[in-house]
Amino acid sequence: MNNKDTIFTIQELSEYLRISRSTLYKLAQEGKLPGQKIGKNWRFRKEAIDKWLEERNTNKNARSDE
Repeated sequence: MNNKDTIFTIQELSEYLRISRSTLYKLAQEGKLPGQKIGKNWRFRKEAIDKWLEERNTNKNARSDE
């Protein structure tokens, strides 16, 4: 499995991003974090998370330049 195919659980994503699970649950439930709920469990594609991080960083930098 390559990086593109990596799937995170909420716990794994918490460790990857160093963000609490409760914050990740909140972001996911609000639709602010790219993920899918499968039954009672959330799953997150690494590729989508990395893109989400990059977009947030780009938007933050754009606001700093104004």
